[in-house]
Amino acid sequence: MDRVKRFLPLIALGCVIVLIFAMGWNRYLSLDTLRDHGQAFRDFTAANYLLSLLILMLVFATLTASVVPGVFFLTITAGYLFGPWVGGVSTSIAATAGALVVYAVTRSALGEALRRKAERDAGLMQKVCDAIDRDTFWYVLGARLAVVVPFHMINVAAGIMAVRLGPYTAATVIGLLPAHIIYCWIGARLNTLLVNDPNPDFQALFAQFWAPMAGVFVLAVLLPFAMKGLQAAMQRRRAT
Repeated sequence: MDRVKRFLPLIALGCVIVLIFAMGWNRYLSLDTLRDHGQAFRDFTAANYLLSLLILMLVFATLTASVVPGVFFLTITAGYLFGPWVGGVSTSIAATAGALVVYAVTRSALGEALRRKAERDAGLMQKVCDAIDRDTFWYVLGARLAVVVPFHMINVAAGIMAVRLGPYTAATVIGLLPAHIIYCWIGARLNTLLVNDPNPDFQALFAQFWAPMAGVFVLAVLLPFAMKGLQAAMQRRRAT
């Protein structure tokens, strides 16, 4: 019975994913939705600012937890409606909430059992867990900043390893902020682009937003190395 209960959250999450695809809601995650309904979204947001923000965060967290592809376009929408700072911070928090759902589901189904087994065996797996426990924040922060690392791979791996929740949550929020602010800055400027070109292609997007795209590239390539260097420097300082 306990084994069945372990997998109930995973089954519930699977039902949500099936519902989203069965209803076709994933098809709305595109630039076409902004092109066709953007002004209506802006009018509703202007009249119901806080409600709109809460709805966006709830939808963002739900879609993140359900592992539906295309949440990037919802980040763009957040910038389109709320600007880079409010949009970036709110989507980072919402994405973290969705990540915590995936973490909890994975930990419930697999992580707790694997962690207990590692503790019983006291072998290599336990040494890996102990190392990650000591530096959970830095491991997760580096992985989040490297935007080329699949988002949900980190969530699942953290759940399987049953990492400490506090450092994992803090590192996720902080690690997501730079990329989300950049994407929301793109969304904030997208309104002008859609007015001038109602059917933009990827060349038009790249020409308009080459600077923030370069920023995302810097995040993916340089920041993880910088964070690793900072971690090493702090460890040396503690040792002395």
